[in-house]
Amino acid sequence: MALDGIFLGHIGKEIEDIGMGAKVNQVHQPSRDELILSMHTHTGNKKLLICARADSPRVSFTTHSAENPQVAPMFCMLMRKHLCSARLCAVRQVEEERILFLEFDGANTLGDRTKITLVIEIMGKHSNCILLDEEGIIVDALKRIDMTLSSKRLVLPALKYELPPSQGKMSLSRFSAEEIANRIFENTDSTLDKAMLSTVMGVSPVVCREVAFKAVGSSDKRVCDLSTQDKLLYMCEVSKLIEALKSHSGRPYMLKDTTGKPFDLSFMNVEQYGEQAKCKECESFSQLLDEYYYQRDSIERMRMRSRDLSRFVQNNIARLSRKLNAQMAELEKSKDREQLRINADLLQANLYRIEKGTEKIQVENFYDENMSLIEIKLDPAKSPAQNAQRYYKEYAKAKTADKMLRIQIEKGQQELEYLETVADEIDRAESEKDLSQIRLELMSEGYIKQAKGKQKPLAGMPPMEFFVSDGFKILVGRNNRQNDMLTLKTARKTDLWFHTKDIPGSHTILLTEGREATEDAIMDTARIAAWYSKARESSQVPVDYTLVRFVSKPQGSPPGRVIYTDQHTVYVTPKEPKTEE
Repeated sequence: MALDGIFLGHIGKEIEDIGMGAKVNQVHQPSRDELILSMHTHTGNKKLLICARADSPRVSFTTHSAENPQVAPMFCMLMRKHLCSARLCAVRQVEEERILFLEFDGANTLGDRTKITLVIEIMGKHSNCILLDEEGIIVDALKRIDMTLSSKRLVLPALKYELPPSQGKMSLSRFSAEEIANRIFENTDSTLDKAMLSTVMGVSPVVCREVAFKAVGSSDKRVCDLSTQDKLLYMCEVSKLIEALKSHSGRPYMLKDTTGKPFDLSFMNVEQYGEQAKCKECESFSQLLDEYYYQRDSIERMRMRSRDLSRFVQNNIARLSRKLNAQMAELEKSKDREQLRINADLLQANLYRIEKGTEKIQVENFYDENMSLIEIKLDPAKSPAQNAQRYYKEYAKAKTADKMLRIQIEKGQQELEYLETVADEIDRAESEKDLSQIRLELMSEGYIKQAKGKQKPLAGMPPMEFFVSDGFKILVGRNNRQNDMLTLKTARKTDLWFHTKDIPGSHTILLTEGREATEDAIMDTARIAAWYSKARESSQVPVDYTLVRFVSKPQGSPPGRVIYTDQHTVYVTPKEPKTEE
C-alpha cells in the first residue's frame, strides 16, 4: 500500500484546505488503534479519522460512522480534555517524513490560550498518534513505547518528543532532480526502482517502479544498463515528481485488479500494470482512503471486538468435544457387556466344578451352538458364587452406563451444535449490539456469569429485513434467541421457513402473506439463508425449506434448535442481500 510521504503531503494539504480554523466538537475512540475527531469546518461538520493500525495506518476525513464502546478509553478522555473546543490552526509535515503535525489553538484548565499538537505517525506497525503540549512534551500517546519495545526512541508521557531516527535518504524538497538522479545512478548493481527506493525519502515501491516505467519503459531496468538518453528521461520524471510534491498537484488514484478488487493506491496515474489493472481516479484523497479501507476495517474492528467472546466459545467447544470423545470411547467399551452376563451365567451353572482360589476356569459355552470351551478369569480371593455375582454386577453397571452415556452424549451433541451456532453468530456479527445480544444469550444459558449489581438492559434488536423477487419480504434472525422468536412467535403457519441443511446458520422466514411463494422468491431466500450461515464462502450449499407449521422446538432444547418435517432441499450459492433503500 502506497501511503508514502508524498501521498501524506497531499492528504495534509486536503486537511488544511477543509479543516483550517475548524473547531473540535467531540473525540471518539471506536477501537484501540482508531480516533475520530468530529470537527465543525467552514463547509459543515466533518469527521477526521486517525488510524494507527499496522495494516491500514492513515489520516483522512471520513463519511462513515463507527460504533463506539459504551465506556470511552482513557486516552480518548484525555484527548477530549485537551482538544474539545480547540481549533485547527496549522498542518505541517517535516520534508517527506510520513508524519503530520496538526496544531490546535485551545485553552487549558485555567482558561489560558495554549497550543496543542497532535502528531500522526504513519509508519506501518510503528504508526502512532501522540499528543504534545506547547513545549513539545508528550502528554500521552495512543501507543506508549518503553524500553521493552525500543531502546532508541521512547514515547512516554513527560518526555520530549523526538522525530524517528533519520534513514539518511535524500529529500525531494531540498535537492534538485539532477542531484537526486545522479545519486540514484551511483547504485550501478541495482535495478532503477530499488535504487530510488533506497536513495529517496518518502517514495513507495509503486512510485519508484512507475517513475522508472515512464522514463525507460521498464520498472526493473538495471542502472548499469541505462543509456545517456535513458538517464535524461529519468531525470525529467524525477523533476515531475518534485513538482507534484511542491505544488500538491497529484490526484487520488485507486488500483483495481481484473476482478475489480482494490489492491493499491497512489497520487499519480499508474501505468506499469498495463491491462492487468485499472487505475480509477477518485474525488478526493479522503474519499479514496474511505473506499479502499472501510469494508476491510469494519471486518477487522469486529474481529478485534469479538476476539475474547469467540475464544471463550471456542474453548467451550473444545472442552465439550473432548468430553464427548471420552464418553463415546466409554460407550464403545460397554458394548461388550453381554459377555459379562454370559460369564456370570456360565459360572453360576458350574459352581460345583470350581474350587476356591482358582484363577481361571474353562467351561462349555452353552450359548454357542458348537458348545465351544470358554476361559473365564476368576478372583482367587473370592468364592465361586462371589465371582459369578461380580460378573453380574459388572454387567448391570455396564448396562446402566450404556443407558446414561447415550443420554449424556445426546445432550452433549445438542450442546455442541448450539455452541457451534453461537460461534457462527459471532463470526457474522456486524455491530457491538450483535455481540452484546450474544453475551446476554450466553448469560441466560449459564455459560457466562451475571455481573454483580444492576445491569442496564439492552434494547432488543429487530430481525434483519430484506426484499426478494416478486416483492416478497423475508426476515433473518441475528442470534439463537431471535431465531426462536422469529420462527415460533413472529412467523405465521403459512410462511416458509429456511435453514442450511446440517450447517449452523440463521433462521430465515419468507413472509407469504397469503400468497403462493414463487420459485424465484424461494431461490432468492435460500441464497440469503446460505449467506447468513457458516457456509457463506462455499458453493452448492444445501438449504432446507418447509412451512412454518412443520417446525417445532423439542422441550428443553437450547435456543435456536428446532426439528422440522415435510421439507424440500435446494442447492444454492450464497448471495449477500441488498438492503431495501
